[in-house]
Amino acid sequence: FFNDTTKQKFVRVTSPATMTTEREEPIFMAKLAEQAERYEEMVQFVRKFATAGGTDLTPEERNLFSAAYKNVVGFRRASWRIISSVEQKEESRGNAQNMKRIKEYREKVEQELNATCNEILDVIDKNLLPAAATAESKVFYLKMKGDYYRYMAEYQTGEARKTAADKALEFYAAASETATKDLSTTHPTRLGLALNFSVFHYEIMGAPEQACSLAKKAFDDAIVDLEKVPDEGSHKDSTLIMQLLRDNLSLWAADLRGDDAQKDE
Repeated sequence: FFNDTTKQKFVRVTSPATMTTEREEPIFMAKLAEQAERYEEMVQFVRKFATAGGTDLTPEERNLFSAAYKNVVGFRRASWRIISSVEQKEESRGNAQNMKRIKEYREKVEQELNATCNEILDVIDKNLLPAAATAESKVFYLKMKGDYYRYMAEYQTGEARKTAADKALEFYAAASETATKDLSTTHPTRLGLALNFSVFHYEIMGAPEQACSLAKKAFDDAIVDLEKVPDEGSHKDSTLIMQLLRDNLSLWAADLRGDDAQKDE
């Protein structure tokens, strides 16, 4: 199960008449929708500036884009887990009629997840990665691709699950290669990648040793350089992700003794 620390954001309302660029209005409206927790509409607004084309997104725009889809998909991932849990209980009771109802409902959620995950992957492929102007942007988008293929692997089965897992591994590995080469050990994007890549190894690949190794290396490398981080905001972000890495390491060690909860970014 994933855990996310959400900061409540407040936006200053300004007149639309003051907005002059193609991206300013959807950016403003995305912030407003986020504050109102209307994430389906937030997705519509972020798509407008993400697909406008021409230039790379700013860090603020990237974070809005990520947050919109993460919330929409996150709610459905949680729904899928609950429905699947109920399905297992009904199966153990041998209730065929309820099983049929639950299966149809679960498949409905899976269709919604497929649609949203494929939509964001399409936007990243066609608009965001081609315009990525920095190593940070490239790692950010490759990590997102790994994340959304990982989410798909959570609920898919058979060959579809294998394909999603292979894709997630491919893009996490590509992101890691660029991050290792071009981003500092304490960079929040690099640390967030290590966090989610380690969760992928643990949860999807069933490889706790590899998950622990990756998380431990990221934590140990960053702790050496943490005091060198000049920016207070980056220091705080890095520290938060490092805490999640450490928490997961503790939980995964405990899982070898029967506990299986973990956190991702």
